[in-house]
Amino acid sequence: MSEVIRHDVVIVGGGAAGLRAAIAAVEASPNISVAMVSKVYPMRSHTVSAEGGAAAVAREDDSFEMHGYDTVKGSDFLGDQDVIQYFVEEAPKELTLMDHWGCPWSRNEDGSVATRAFGGMSTKRTWYAADKVGFHMLHTLFQHSMRFDRIVRYDEQFVTKLLVDGGAIRGVVALDVREGVVRTILGRAVILATGGAGKIFPFTTNGNIKTGDGMSLAYREGVALKDMEFVQYHPTGLPGTGILITEATRGEGGYVVNSDGERFLVTRDYGVGTKAELGPRDMISRAIVMEIEAGRGFKGPYGEYVHLDLTHLGEQKISTRLPMVRELAKTYIGVDPVVQPIPIRPVVHYMMGGVDTDIDGATVIPGLYAAGEVACVSLNGANRLGSNSLTECLVFGARAGTKAVEFAAGSNDGSEAVLRRMGEEEAARIEALRGKKKGGEKLARIRRELNQTMESGCGVYREQASMDETVRSVARLKGRYADLALEDTSSVFNTELVVALELGNMLDVAEALAVSAAHRKESRGAHTRKDFQTRDDQNYLYHTICHFDPAGPRLGKKAVTLGTWEPEERKY
Repeated sequence: MSEVIRHDVVIVGGGAAGLRAAIAAVEASPNISVAMVSKVYPMRSHTVSAEGGAAAVAREDDSFEMHGYDTVKGSDFLGDQDVIQYFVEEAPKELTLMDHWGCPWSRNEDGSVATRAFGGMSTKRTWYAADKVGFHMLHTLFQHSMRFDRIVRYDEQFVTKLLVDGGAIRGVVALDVREGVVRTILGRAVILATGGAGKIFPFTTNGNIKTGDGMSLAYREGVALKDMEFVQYHPTGLPGTGILITEATRGEGGYVVNSDGERFLVTRDYGVGTKAELGPRDMISRAIVMEIEAGRGFKGPYGEYVHLDLTHLGEQKISTRLPMVRELAKTYIGVDPVVQPIPIRPVVHYMMGGVDTDIDGATVIPGLYAAGEVACVSLNGANRLGSNSLTECLVFGARAGTKAVEFAAGSNDGSEAVLRRMGEEEAARIEALRGKKKGGEKLARIRRELNQTMESGCGVYREQASMDETVRSVARLKGRYADLALEDTSSVFNTELVVALELGNMLDVAEALAVSAAHRKESRGAHTRKDFQTRDDQNYLYHTICHFDPAGPRLGKKAVTLGTWEPEERKY
């Protein structure tokens, strides 16, 4: 029999969105009990890797209207404007709260919070803590959460199933990676805060834990995945590793140059206008690819690249404002940015799509919420502006936490006998996979082929034939996954079993992404097609929603919430 534990609210994920939701939940009710179930120790959540900053209005030359318009325009008019309006108004409150909780924001000489320029933003509104903001934010949230004994942590416990009974969420089933046991953790509300799924691609800034777990969990229970075709490439990743070189480098004045030493974002028409290096990420990524295709890139052991030149900034500025960038460049490619340019190329960074939620973070399953990168609320539309995502984790993590408590107060517990049986069935499924020696397929082979087909069909530039082939390839890989063979029969830290479960999630997310992309016959934001090069508001100004079906994904449409800003040509 697997252990059964009960809490009021269960949060899946221990990064910024999950921690913020947990804090909001216990502050909303004096008696609420919150379980925070995380695949990794919370300080290893991927939030820790964020470098550049978090966006919020903080200066006299800024306004909610400006931040709102920048975000709508950045989204290529696919962001929901009621969500964006709420976000920009809540953003300064959340970042100020982080300040009060001890986040060491960088400061101006007069003691005010320092802000830096970021791509697609019309003024300096990105708050930063040198270039380690994710590290400092996660520390701040984690330390603050430890003040509350009603937040009960279940670290290194991998949620493999949502429990839905009587039409409502009732809890989760989790594999304890340290002990090998399976636990049923019941709650009257569940919040997914598991992050994105960048590891379905071969070259990504994302850590190995970003395997789309929450997206797959919700998808399998009937919640649509929304806008999955929109995958953000960050323009500045290190060739070979995919390690992120933060956008803050360009915010501080860095140049992007080709093999001719030309600042091509200034000298050529790539749609970024006077913003040059501070254009939106999708536009700069495309410009770099086009420079390389035109023969103006550098050749290296990991493919072609261009240069990010910081040498003119000087050692003091680089060491003060961008210390981690200098450390990463020296450690991983042997380049000191004080004296040499950094090799860079576009790299998969972030998913605009995710679990379909409303402005409260609520899904169609009563009691199930999602926040952060796992969710599509939709703040980011077809393209996210850099530094909006960390703030999004706070704003919508807090809202989901509060709303989940409200829901839990008016909900019942469901039938424990039914839920216990569902937990036992999931435990049996996991046990059958552990050390499953009969099968002709290897984990590494399926994962490698998944990476290859996603890159070829759903990269920076897309075409119908290659996207259709990716759809077929992923469907074949899902079939082959059933024939997986595993060697490790151990209980304690059976990483092969965890990777196998993750791969199943990745295949779900990849299929939804590829099918959604193949249907959208226009170019909008990060979804750029060579065969349909313009945006088509007449036929495609809607959110794509993708439902799970054993026979293959089913697509539908959801209206975009417009408002103050009417769609216009997106140029800078």
